[in-house]
Amino acid sequence: MDRFDKRFMIEAINMAKENIRSGKGGPFGAIVVKNGEIIAKGANHVTSDNDPTAHAEMVAIREACKVLGDFQLTDCEIYTSCEPCPMCLGAIYWARPDRFYYAGSKQDAAKAGFDDSFIYQEINKNPDQRSIPGFQHLQQEAVKVFQIWLENENKTEY
Repeated sequence: MDRFDKRFMIEAINMAKENIRSGKGGPFGAIVVKNGEIIAKGANHVTSDNDPTAHAEMVAIREACKVLGDFQLTDCEIYTSCEPCPMCLGAIYWARPDRFYYAGSKQDAAKAGFDDSFIYQEINKNPDQRSIPGFQHLQQEAVKVFQIWLENENKTEY
């Protein structure tokens, strides 16, 4: 069910504008809403924090999880000024909000110099064929750790 609220999207877009004006980062803003109330906000701080993961959605998700004292955003919605990049989309899925809304598209972002299409292309390649190659070593040792996890009776599943 779509419960879009224009006020929250306007707030996310205004955060993106303000972030440009302040010089703190790129043109992106995000808000996490629960029960019709904003519980967290985030703006892109990649360059000001020297953190490539400090995208607006990531900042907002981290803050919302602190506010809720939980690693999941149950019964929440995320409003973001632009369609999430692959990293942020992954984080949204891991956080498990009910839904997310976005304003600008990934094509709009690409026209502004934020083109993530190469990442989508890289994901489909074998790790050793990517532009930043990945190589697997010590798989069996890692599998043993997963077995310990499976046998752990005190784990919190997520």
